[in-house]
Amino acid sequence: MSGMKTNAGNFFEDFTVGQVIEHATPRTVTEGDRALYGAIYPTRFAVPSSAEFAASVGLAPHPVEELIGFHIAFGKTVPDVSLNAVANLGYAECRFHLPVVPGDTLRTRSEVIGLKQNSHGRTGVVWVRSTATNQRGEVAIDWARWVMVHKRDASSPAPETVVPALADAVAPADLVVPAGLDLTSYDTAAAGSPHTFDDYEVGERIDHVDGVTLTDAEHMMATRLWQNTAKVHFSTEARPDGHRLVYGGHVISLARALSFNGLANAQLVAAINAGAHVAPAFAGDTVYAWSEVLDKATVDAPGVGALRLRLVATKGRDESMTLRGDDEKYAPGVLLDLDYWAFVPR
Repeated sequence: MSGMKTNAGNFFEDFTVGQVIEHATPRTVTEGDRALYGAIYPTRFAVPSSAEFAASVGLAPHPVEELIGFHIAFGKTVPDVSLNAVANLGYAECRFHLPVVPGDTLRTRSEVIGLKQNSHGRTGVVWVRSTATNQRGEVAIDWARWVMVHKRDASSPAPETVVPALADAVAPADLVVPAGLDLTSYDTAAAGSPHTFDDYEVGERIDHVDGVTLTDAEHMMATRLWQNTAKVHFSTEARPDGHRLVYGGHVISLARALSFNGLANAQLVAAINAGAHVAPAFAGDTVYAWSEVLDKATVDAPGVGALRLRLVATKGRDESMTLRGDDEKYAPGVLLDLDYWAFVPR
């Protein structure tokens, strides 16, 4: 009888701090990814929608949505990092270094930067820093994330606890402006909104109004598109309640698309400062979104400003736009709390 050739995925005991994992399989981005992304999410941002518009602001060839690159790069890590996950818990220090364009081939490697066994001994949290590079070896995206992973054996000894120090936010000076980006002749009519950098105030909240009901078919199609193999997204036997868990990135992209209504000129995602999947999402949930302006910064590029935005996705619409209750816990219905920087015209 031959030895086992299938991959059961890594359990918590299989990770060590400093471990480097080269992930399979390189993935070439195509125009089909752009089309399918638009079919799954109600995105309308002008730069990824129009090659002509993108060229008018100095971006040619025509880039795809930043989150397409992120999902593809993230999906590479799943078989090695989160195949046996309970849940993906959060993100930090994510920067988009280069626009991803059709024809780019992305591959990802990760380094384990932290471990902490949970008190009951059945699961633990793994922190990794992942880097996606293109076919020229250039860094396209890098990020840190942490995920709760099952142990293979609850009685196995706990590793030394190492919790990495991660920045609360990417500093404005560390944002990477795409080469050639020039928003001085930006066409607000074509973009769909007259509101630019100076029209937004720190502390302002924006209700994005629209909602989209999740379906199993769409979130499973999206997860397959990104080659994310986590069992909880596909198999009704992977969770005790028998429900497929919606991939957290699906909620991120859905909320980002919904944010067009109120932030149509937040064209380019520059960085993700932090992110928390606050509660699970399932087919049948209707997702709404609202945003808060956390900060503003100028950057060294013609006509370009940066908005630091909190994007909140909720199950059902919350017109009060409440993030936390009096007890400082997340308000009921909050699904996603995402803190990110976006480039906007000044």
